[in-house]
Amino acid sequence: MALLRKRGTMKNASEHEESQVETSETVQNELSLTENSAFQEEENSNSKSPEDNQESFKKRRVRKKSANGEGSSSSNDASDLSSREPVKRRPKKKKIRVELIKDSPMDEDNQSEESSSDNQEQAAPTASAYYPDHSNHHGSGKGQNSSGKEKDKLSINELTRMNMGDLRAFAIDKGVSPDNLGSMKKQEVIFAILKSHTSVGGGITAYGSLEILPDGYGFLRSPQNSYLPGQDDIYISPSQIRLFNLRTGDTVSGHIRPPKEGERFFAMLRVDSVNFRDPAEAQTRIPFDNLTPLYPETRINMEREGGPISTRMINLFCPIGKGQRGLIVSPPRTGKTILLQQIANAITTNHPEVYLIVLLIDERPEEVTDMRRNVKGEVIASTFDEQATRHVQVAEMVIEKAKRLVEHGNDVVILLDSITRLARAYNQTVPTSGKILSGGVDSNALHRPKRFFGAARNIEDGGSLTIVATALIETGSRMDEVIFEEFKGTGNMEIILDRRMADRRLFPSINIKRSGTRKEELLLTETELQKMWVLRKVINPMDDIEITEMMIDRMSKTKNNESFLRSMNTSSVTD
Repeated sequence: MALLRKRGTMKNASEHEESQVETSETVQNELSLTENSAFQEEENSNSKSPEDNQESFKKRRVRKKSANGEGSSSSNDASDLSSREPVKRRPKKKKIRVELIKDSPMDEDNQSEESSSDNQEQAAPTASAYYPDHSNHHGSGKGQNSSGKEKDKLSINELTRMNMGDLRAFAIDKGVSPDNLGSMKKQEVIFAILKSHTSVGGGITAYGSLEILPDGYGFLRSPQNSYLPGQDDIYISPSQIRLFNLRTGDTVSGHIRPPKEGERFFAMLRVDSVNFRDPAEAQTRIPFDNLTPLYPETRINMEREGGPISTRMINLFCPIGKGQRGLIVSPPRTGKTILLQQIANAITTNHPEVYLIVLLIDERPEEVTDMRRNVKGEVIASTFDEQATRHVQVAEMVIEKAKRLVEHGNDVVILLDSITRLARAYNQTVPTSGKILSGGVDSNALHRPKRFFGAARNIEDGGSLTIVATALIETGSRMDEVIFEEFKGTGNMEIILDRRMADRRLFPSINIKRSGTRKEELLLTETELQKMWVLRKVINPMDDIEITEMMIDRMSKTKNNESFLRSMNTSSVTD
């Protein structure tokens, strides 16, 4: 641009000089013409009479005066132009113009290099905008460092999924001293890896569920740690919470920056998505409590090729729809946990669009490990060796996360084991009201578990929240009986497991006569509904154990429920 400007000024100066030269030449021509005309007049006057000569002399004098006046004015103009010429011509700039023309190829190369370096300097802030604390690179290598930094990113969630042995080996590769790893817990090792990674300019990404504290700020809790607070939690500022209209339970993902001096936690630098959607959508969503609940209308298909008979039996006798609120009433050791696992695998196989959460409250650690290894969904657990406040915190995070996903139109399924133990935890944590029910249950203790279970619903404008929870009976505890009686009428689907069948090692131990779904006509086809009514009339006089044995035998001989219904008729059932 500087070269073009210089060339433009030189061109204007040269044009001005040429115009000045032309004006000076015209003035000189006019002077010469006046002198020639005067000379010719003098010659003519010699040939004329004296009187004519006198008149011509007078005319000649007037003409000379006028010519002298014009000559003086033209000379003045010429002198003015000559006095202005050194300023207008600017010989120095003319030399510069010649030099620029001679050196233009080199200047263009230099300009291209400067433009490329300028482009790199302009591109570097955009690449390092996510990591302002590490934007101390300069020169042509800045673009390379920024591109390498984009590639060299670590995900906190991926580190959390690693076992301790692999995590320690990875920490040593990242420059963490092996002497300190022996006494570190898993979250401390992850924190050390992230600090070492960011010290060399690496980037960090993470996602988690937001928990907003009473002071206005919040933290992203990792689902891999079952939302347990730790050093690797991500700080969310109050301004970010207000900007994106965030609430407790929102699944937030984005870029992370390391803690500055005096800070303890990593902080969110840029929000990329909220509940797997664009952050702008979170500002216009309708709150969960303002959504219209409906009966379940879409069945969740539990039948899969080569799958267990238990899910096929559930699919016919007690179908589960999107938005169902179901109870699995189970005595101890009747296979309720295995049944939940089979339901979870059927959902992940047949309905990948459904977001599945398995919530284990007050469970044994080995069952938690088995569930995580055999279920593809999100498994959140709080074992029996943890405090009741921990059980409550996990349950609140799960239900809030599910509500936020439903607000965006997603279908969510929560499999809870068990709601009885969750009610026990609430009974220990709520402030005492002074009113104690039978079994030692506080009158206010069951309100929040009911609110958890009552959140299951089908939404009119899209989205659904399905909750299938287990309720314990025949445990010998009066408290468990009271809890079951409180929840017995709240669900719209019940699966009753029989202890007598489990003692005979008859699995699934489903009491078909007592199990069922409200408004099943909305979930079953017309053909299935008619045949199921006929089948229930036929098996009603039979014993519970005989019914289950017969159904297991007949279903094992057919590939799917469609062929089973075709093979079943009144004559074959009574045989």
